[in-house]
Amino acid sequence: MEELYSVYLSSTGICTDTRNILNGCLFVALKGERFDANEMVADALKGGATHVLTSNSAFKDNKQCTVVPDTLIALQELATFHRKHLHIPVVGITGTNGKTTTKELTAAVLSKKYRVLCTKGNLNNHIGVPLTLLSIDEKKHDIAVVEMGASHPGEIRQLSGFAIPDSGLITNVGIAHTEGFGSFEGVKATKRELYEQLKSTSGKIFINIGNPNLVEMLGNYSNSISYTTDSQNAFVSGNVVGPSELLSFKWNCNGNSFEVNTHLTGAYNLENALAAASVGKYYGVPAEDICAAIAEYEPTNGRSQIIQTERNRVIMDAYNANPTSMMASVNNFASLKGNNKVVVLGAMRELGDIEIEMHRKLLSSLVNLGITKAFLVGSEFAPLKSEFSGFSYVDNASELTDAMMALKDCYILVKGSHSNRLDKLKDVL
Repeated sequence: MEELYSVYLSSTGICTDTRNILNGCLFVALKGERFDANEMVADALKGGATHVLTSNSAFKDNKQCTVVPDTLIALQELATFHRKHLHIPVVGITGTNGKTTTKELTAAVLSKKYRVLCTKGNLNNHIGVPLTLLSIDEKKHDIAVVEMGASHPGEIRQLSGFAIPDSGLITNVGIAHTEGFGSFEGVKATKRELYEQLKSTSGKIFINIGNPNLVEMLGNYSNSISYTTDSQNAFVSGNVVGPSELLSFKWNCNGNSFEVNTHLTGAYNLENALAAASVGKYYGVPAEDICAAIAEYEPTNGRSQIIQTERNRVIMDAYNANPTSMMASVNNFASLKGNNKVVVLGAMRELGDIEIEMHRKLLSSLVNLGITKAFLVGSEFAPLKSEFSGFSYVDNASELTDAMMALKDCYILVKGSHSNRLDKLKDVL
């Protein structure tokens, strides 16, 4: 590992795709379900890699290659080895909903004072977290914000073991990936693994004390900083100013009050903003700069984006969805003022035995909220057609093109997971 780490330090960075070779890089040949980069070692070297980490034994005598049994494990061990050599703080973030938005808000806040490295996009898994860690350069970065996601028990323990965060938070826990977790208790147990990692190193934990699940999961631990939307008895507290399409809120800290107008939609984003404010205050970012960072942040990649098209006004939230986030979005949309409301919802996946129950609960909520025009995308909705016959059902987003082009002067919520490909509807709305 010392030799491999020396190679890494002298490289221009890590690459895993021969189509995007960085000259002078360390190329890590990973094997996936549909590809095996170990068959592309020669191409990587020809493309400009100075060294290749591979499991291809044909290159065992090549001085530009390090041959190991499993390149993914080697990548993870290299990332952990690098992390242990770093002297900058790492903030770890996980949760059922809001972790990417919270990560980006936190990075924006910290960037007012520090040079920040944060997880790019949604690279929050067993490959993405190691790559994020190996992107940290103490000559360029003062602090890192690392997002961690999970769909099975033990994954947060693994990822936080790579990242070894100095501080961190769980945004919330909700019903998601229950096919992998087994139950809501399984979700809680897995997310709790971040708390366990932080406790093992006496790390700082930021906690929403208004969330009883998180309070129970944390237990008796004194090295924590609280935030809440429910009371003033916290390091940071806040409340929504509104209601309005875009979130405006007031927050308090140390007896001082501040107001922020954001580009975020949904009162549910208040908790994400307060989490970022708590991290910022702890790391010494002035309150005025925290306000500015949150106000300046604009969501991208279909995460609660508000789009005014030539024909319609659209809330595009087509990156992630589970029962908890879906209900939050639908309830928020119902509370907003607007005419000709329409919802386009993608089916929720990886729910296991509770799949039909959760979809039925969602459609019942639409009825109770008075939302009568709904387009439902995905076969998971199909068993409910006769029960909720007033809605429109299709198997995939491409089948909605004509219906979406016919909408005019409508207020539309588009909500679903990336796998639903509802983002394709943006151009036809």
